[in-house]
Amino acid sequence: MTGGFPLDLILFAMVAAFLVLRLRSVLGRRTGFERPPAPEPRAPGYDPRAARTLDGVAEEVRPAPAKSGTRQVIPDARTAPGAALGRIAAADRSFTPEGFLAGAEGAFRMIVAAFAAGDRQTLQALLSEQTYAGFEQAITAREQAGEQQRTEIRAVHEMGIETAELRGNIAEIVVRFVTDQVNMTTGRDGEVVTGSDAITELHDFWTFQREVGSADPAWKLTATSHG
Repeated sequence: MTGGFPLDLILFAMVAAFLVLRLRSVLGRRTGFERPPAPEPRAPGYDPRAARTLDGVAEEVRPAPAKSGTRQVIPDARTAPGAALGRIAAADRSFTPEGFLAGAEGAFRMIVAAFAAGDRQTLQALLSEQTYAGFEQAITAREQAGEQQRTEIRAVHEMGIETAELRGNIAEIVVRFVTDQVNMTTGRDGEVVTGSDAITELHDFWTFQREVGSADPAWKLTATSHG
């Protein structure tokens, strides 16, 4: 019909309205198959009531933030390390043991990966001058021998603050890392020189230092040892 309302537009409008109503009914209704929120991860054998001892005084065992499976062990405030942590926090209001350990875990992963890759730039930013010199010497010797380092951190089970000190404006904290790692060095021909591809539990003790009140918020790695 000339000048009449087009029937095809009416049909399109009806179809569109039907689809909108169907989408609302589907998107606005739970189906019963939604996955429930995942529980917070816990390290194997984690017991929030467990306690360790340090100089005869119980330590506090605190879980790390929800996305980490790492257990944090922080000295009780009545111990010498715990009291030192309190003095560090008083001198630097941004400092908390939990936040420090979270940052220490990140630094641990970065330094281990950088050493294996021979990434001198990253190491220089995270290590003290003396510690960097030792790492750089080891990397150079490895390169001259034509060796390759493979290191994989499979899990960080626990981080504990072993000791803490505040000497003047220099804060120093020793952290114990309990990790599962794969460490292997291969020669030019691909033959294994040291280590293996087996997963090994390692206990590392790393010493971090920072000048309290400095504009640079970074803690530097100043020493490493194995337990």
